[in-house]
Amino acid sequence: MIRVAVAGAAGRMGLAVCAAVETAPDMELTGRADPVLQTTLEQVLGDAEVVVDFTRPDTALKNALACLSAGVHVVIGTTGFDPKLLEEAVSSPGEPQANVFIAPNFAIGAVLMMRFAVEAAQHMRHAEIIELHHDGKLDAPSGTAARTAELMAGASGQPPPPIHSVRLPGLVANQEVIFGDTGQTLTIRHDTTGREAFMPGVLLAVRRVGSLEQPLVVGLERLLF
Repeated sequence: MIRVAVAGAAGRMGLAVCAAVETAPDMELTGRADPVLQTTLEQVLGDAEVVVDFTRPDTALKNALACLSAGVHVVIGTTGFDPKLLEEAVSSPGEPQANVFIAPNFAIGAVLMMRFAVEAAQHMRHAEIIELHHDGKLDAPSGTAARTAELMAGASGQPPPPIHSVRLPGLVANQEVIFGDTGQTLTIRHDTTGREAFMPGVLLAVRRVGSLEQPLVVGLERLLF
């Protein structure tokens, strides 16, 4: 059994992760850290092999560093901070060995959307990204949109496409990449209607984070393809 603690356990994503871990046959939910629950991350680290973090951009980095110091693997779904800030921590000599996995989006359909956009970017150079999320999302552009733009630029050799962010109640997480060329357009779109869409990807990351070939890996595509 993989012993899992969740940081941000009282949030919408945190609640979904806790439920998914509790129903997974190979996992045990050992702790829930959240200010609402008056439980700190440090209180749950001792019983965990893996921490799943869905908190805030200003606390995710601190949480990850605490996990690494304790030798606990961490799966991060929080966006809005620079993953490069963890590179030095995972390579520091003398620190307990632990891995970090970060995914801007854990929905497998969203990963496929990004992959198809990368393919299209090699043939249609003009594109823009529109990302639409619920009004409680703190970062803009979203981590998914930023990652999509980064991958498209790397594949095409062109500057990253512009990103437009929409924040409205009633939305969960949606993104479309619109390509334009002479006499034609191509739209690649992914829509999330419920947070359960992210759970297969989260559980996959929990199962794989301990056996990563590198101590810091970004992107669910690294586990799928």
